[in-house]
Order: sequence, then C-alpha cells, then structure tokens
Amino acid sequence: MFTSALSVAGASFDPAARPADDPSTARHGERDLRFVERVHRLRTLGLGLGFLCVASVFRLHGASAFAWTLLVMHGLLWPHLARYLATRSANPGRAEFRHLALDSTLGGFWVALMHFNLLPSVVIVTMLSVDKVVVGGPRFLLRTSACLAAACIATSAALGFAVDLDTPMSVAVACTPFLVAYPLAISLVMHELARKVRQQNRWLAQVSSTDELTGLGNRRQGLAAAARALERYRRHGGDAVLIVLDIDRFKSINDRHGHPAGDRVLRRVAQVLLENMRATDTATRYAGDEFLLVLPDTNLEGAAEMAKRIRERFSEALARDFDANCSVSLGAAAAYEDMVDVEDWIQQADTALYRAKEGGRDRLVAAPSVVVGPHGVATPGVVPAPDRSATSTIVVTPGAIATPGDPDGVPARSPRRVIERGQLV
Repeated sequence: MFTSALSVAGASFDPAARPADDPSTARHGERDLRFVERVHRLRTLGLGLGFLCVASVFRLHGASAFAWTLLVMHGLLWPHLARYLATRSANPGRAEFRHLALDSTLGGFWVALMHFNLLPSVVIVTMLSVDKVVVGGPRFLLRTSACLAAACIATSAALGFAVDLDTPMSVAVACTPFLVAYPLAISLVMHELARKVRQQNRWLAQVSSTDELTGLGNRRQGLAAAARALERYRRHGGDAVLIVLDIDRFKSINDRHGHPAGDRVLRRVAQVLLENMRATDTATRYAGDEFLLVLPDTNLEGAAEMAKRIRERFSEALARDFDANCSVSLGAAAAYEDMVDVEDWIQQADTALYRAKEGGRDRLVAAPSVVVGPHGVATPGVVPAPDRSATSTIVVTPGAIATPGDPDGVPARSPRRVIERGQLV
C-alpha cells in the first residue's frame, strides 16, 4: 500500500531497461540489493501505519473476516515477503519494480474496499503516486496509476460501486500517526540522499580536476589557475610567474625500465613539487611528462630559487630510489601588463623550456621580461641570474619590429618596450 520513493535514493532507474547480458549487471547487483533494503524498511513502516487507516474504516463498515485477513497479510506480512522474493531474484531491482506496481494495484483495491472514504483514500493514492514519480518518473507513474485505477474500478464494481466519503473523527485520529511519522521518515531519507548527492558532486569535481596518476591537478585545473593568477595580476599588480617543467629524456626511462618505472618517476616529480612549493602555488600535470606551475606573488628571482630546489631534490630522489641519473628542465615566464591571455603566457614559458633543452637540459631558462612604463615609456625589465647568466637587451623603438636576426631572435609584440633575457641555471 505504501512504499517510499525516497527509499530508493540513488536508484531512480528502471532495471527492466538493462539487458540481462549487460556487463554492468553484476556491478549494479550490490546497488540493487541496497535499494531493496531501503524499500523494505519504509514499506514496513508505511504498511504498518496504513494498516491503522484502513482498519479504522473496516471497523465502521463491519468488514468481513476475509477482508480483515487480507489486510493483516498485506500490512504485516507482505513487506517481508517482498524483500525475500527480491533478494533471491536474479535481478533484485527489476523484482522490486514489479513489487512497486503490485503496491499500486493493492492500493486501488483498499480504496474501493473503504468505499472511497475521503481522508485515507486521498492519503493512500497520494503517497503511492509520489513513490512512483521519484522511482521511475512520470511514465512509471502512468503505468502504475493504470494498475491502481483498474483494481479500484474492478473491486468497486464487485461491491456495487459503494461510496461513503464521510471521514469521522475516529478515522482521522487513526490516520494521524501515518500523517506525522511517514513524512518525517521521508524527510530523513531525503536528507541522507541530499548528503550523498553533495558527497558525490564533491568527488566528481575532484576527479574532473585531478590527475589520477600523480594526484596533482590536471590540465584544466592548471589552465584555470593560470587564468586566475593572470586576472589577479591585471587587477592588483604585483608579480606572477608561470613555469613549464619537463622531465629530461623521459622516453628513455620508459624504454629502458618500463612504463611502471616511468609512472613512479612522474609520481616522484609530483611529490617533489608539493614538498617545495608554497600553499598558494599550483602544480598540475599539463601533458605527458610536462608539468605546469603557477606562482602568484612571485618574481623570476623567487621562481629561480624554487626551481633550483626542485631540480636538486628531484635528482637526489631519483638517484636514491631508482639508481638513475635523471633531471628536469624548466621554462619560466613572468606576467606583464599587456600579455594577451593564458595561452600566450604558456607559449612564452614553453619557448623558454625549449631553449633550456637546447642549452643542455637540467636548467631553468626565463622568457623575455617585458615592462611597459606609464605613458608608453619603456623601462628595463629585470631578470635576475643567481648563478651563471647571460643577459642581452633589445630596445625596440616606436614603429620598429624585432626580426629573427636580432640577438635573441624574438619578435617584439608592440613598440616602446625593452626586452631582457636571463638564463638561470
């Protein structure tokens, strides 16, 4: 008579739509059994309270012993029988859907036997309808409502279409426990469902932004962090550096030691990054053996110091754990006022990384630092070189364009700017 749709938290699907040979059937078996258990608990509560409602009407009408026997069997025995049958079915979810349809059919039967007594009849039909909408949606409601209506009409016809809408106080009192306890039970299940949905959403958000192998953020997370850092730089000024890190000769590690060894190296890189970066920095796996580091409120000098620590710690870890001589190369680019976008920022760091590879690997190379002064007056950018460095300056006058023949071979993006390059080793 009563089952709660809310008891099927996480199971609002129709198992009948799943082919028997679907490989996911076994995976869904445990969930189907949990579904059956939830239905059983609330079906037991609903039928127990519904028994009081129907019994109060039967007492007024002087129902037959046969009707009382059916009521006792349905109200007290059917929940446990339904659970037994469902748990032993090859497809528990599909069996439970059949039982839900049977609940609607029996609900129509009891409405007719009560001669359509208004309050208990409305309560029964309403709760059965809510069940079906949440469990299987409007289409399932239509199918089960047809069963309810057919059973109600057939039973009423057998009784001569007897109708007695009056609900005396005794019946209203008998319906009170159901009206109070059952909605509270539904609310508790809804609260649990909402909590599970929130947990699942948090898990999905984490999975969608996390690299499974390293535990770092993935490419999308890295791009989002870079976008936030660039936007903050444009709004508030200060410093921001983006670094692209690449493992040197990573392919040879995979070829010589196998991909599992390569995976361990990637995880070691992630660990070293987390241990040597600030809480405000972001380290993400960008692609393959490349990592993207976003350092807000950091200039190139600070980035160089951090890069030095990372290179040293990584080399020590690889020598200790893998007995291998492995290094990383890094390309850094500082944000500047008229930088086009994140893609431009990454391109500059990637170009610097390429030069670090060309220069012998195991080093950090900084991209050109561009500083545009107020009123279009160019001022020198500063690129510190803590160890060995080689700096050169290109002054691009208004209207002039830097050509590949320039010492650094880097075209200027706009006039009135000074470009300085520092190689940080």
